[in-house]
Amino acid sequence: VELSCIIKSTVTPDPRIEWKKIRDGETSYVFFDNKMQGDFVTRAEILSRTSLVIKNTTRMDTAMYRCEVAAPSDTKTIDEINIQLTVQ
Repeated sequence: VELSCIIKSTVTPDPRIEWKKIRDGETSYVFFDNKMQGDFVTRAEILSRTSLVIKNTTRMDTAMYRCEVAAPSDTKTIDEINIQLTVQ
């Protein structure tokens, strides 16, 4: 599955991008500090700097995924998008 977090425009040369998984009120990192975290290390990757691709998805991957972008040089320094993923 591919979850897209598209950055339209930014003047910050290298904005910080983080992906988080929110399930049952618990938040965990998926992509943080420019690397995959937890069980995503072996089955996920970042495409085009922003899109999250999760391979071999299972029902345990059903959650809200949040992409957070921090661009300190921009007028809007932080933005986020939430994507609900349901694996049946």
